[in-house]
Amino acid sequence: MNSSELSELVIEALEDIKAQDIVRLDVRDMTTVTDYMIVASGTSSRHVQALADNVAEKAKAAGHKPIGVEGEAGGEWVLLDLEDALVHVMLPKVREFYNLEKLWSLGPATEAAAPDH
Repeated sequence: MNSSELSELVIEALEDIKAQDIVRLDVRDMTTVTDYMIVASGTSSRHVQALADNVAEKAKAAGHKPIGVEGEAGGEWVLLDLEDALVHVMLPKVREFYNLEKLWSLGPATEAAAPDH
């Protein structure tokens, strides 16, 4: 399964249990850490956890066991690292605060030209 297919599997797993505002960001040209970032919202802490659990379960069944999971204890956001895809599931207020879609849509920074002295 390539990274694009993995991102589709993640989106399907999120849609299965009614994630809101799912966005897939192709970040292959911006970082070597991952190929895709998928951002989605849950309606409550319990929903955020259920979404993350469903993604982890479906990914594991497809041979992509998460290499890391962060934020489960708080319930406001969960990050799943599937290597080729990073999945961020958050409550809407947390998602608005971090605004990952805007952050990752800026593109890579370019080096400023050194002033001539």
